[in-house]
Amino acid sequence: MTETNADSTTVPPAAPAAGAAAWPAPAVAATAVAADAELVGAAVTAAGRGLVDRETVAEVVTLCAVAGEHLLVVGAPGTAKSEAVRRIAGQLGGRYFEYLLGRFTEPNELFGPVDLRGLREGRVEFETAGMLPEAEIAFLDEVFLGSTAVLNTLLGLLNERVFRRGHTVLDSPLRVCVGAANRLPEDPALAAFADRFLARVFVEPVADARLEELLEAGRRPAAAPAAPGDLLGAVDRLATAARTCDLDDVTPLLGTALRRLRSAGVPLSDRRAVRSQQLVAAAAVLDGRTTASARDLWVLPLIAPTADTQALARDTLADLVEKAANRSLAHAAEELSRSTAARAERLARAGSALLAEHRGLPAGRDSRLRLEAALREIDAGFDPADLPAALAGIRADLVAAVAPS
Repeated sequence: MTETNADSTTVPPAAPAAGAAAWPAPAVAATAVAADAELVGAAVTAAGRGLVDRETVAEVVTLCAVAGEHLLVVGAPGTAKSEAVRRIAGQLGGRYFEYLLGRFTEPNELFGPVDLRGLREGRVEFETAGMLPEAEIAFLDEVFLGSTAVLNTLLGLLNERVFRRGHTVLDSPLRVCVGAANRLPEDPALAAFADRFLARVFVEPVADARLEELLEAGRRPAAAPAAPGDLLGAVDRLATAARTCDLDDVTPLLGTALRRLRSAGVPLSDRRAVRSQQLVAAAAVLDGRTTASARDLWVLPLIAPTADTQALARDTLADLVEKAANRSLAHAAEELSRSTAARAERLARAGSALLAEHRGLPAGRDSRLRLEAALREIDAGFDPADLPAALAGIRADLVAAVAPS
């Protein structure tokens, strides 16, 4: 990283890498956005394979990386929060930093030790190589247990993507920081820090009905990660597209949605309301579009601060998000909107992936059972007359695959 003066202009979150080509003209951009969204969507699918009921975490990490926002994941210990983040970080590539915070965590453990050579010359500088200030994706477990010194330094890094400590001032390449905690903090002093995490995902232990699936997934090897840096360029290009995404058509709907949430008792500060647009724009480009629409409003429950207010947000916005869906983030869109369009998108993507995987597997009982399970889920979710065309095609391919040869 290059040292800068304290008053220098900082690089915007998730800016394209130095030397990258300028974003193309609008007519070309839509095609480029769709191609990058497909690449990133495939990586998200690979990360989620074997993550039972944790696909949403991996998908929202990706959403926040494109939006330039941070994510808080709240759930009991042992609910695979860290595994989901590691999986998607491994697929996207880039420099990854992970640390478990405690009451006695020293700032040097996160930000790097004092540079002794500089200290001998009277300068307090820090060696940040391999530490949080130079990370592109970061995961901080038990994030609210950090000391005041740790959290104050983190606050500036999360807000401005700039690390300031002693004489060291560095622009940080951080795309997204994921904080994890077993519960939300009760200390009002931590409220300002917690508010820096715009999106929140609340996880529960896997339901009893899916325990066999969980056990089976635990026996399978994890997907091989992409080569480092392979997809971070695509994420950055999508982030650039999100910053110029056309929000004009969706702004009246977004205003209506935010008014409804406040009227229903969901506490939303002006800052969270304004920044919600970045999640909407990121959802649009990850769906392969340069213009946002009602299809992207499924992200709004993420900005509600608690699990209860997120459930309230889903109910309050049900009619506004009835057509919401996302090709790259199918699980998250379905979970947060509960729309039939999102369910169809998720089943179509899962069916396509299963058919592709089936062609590489030897014919056998296990393969057939997985194909039949996908068929049963499609038939349970849709009447034949209401089956979307794309999903109908996937269903026909599944039927052909399980038919006796």
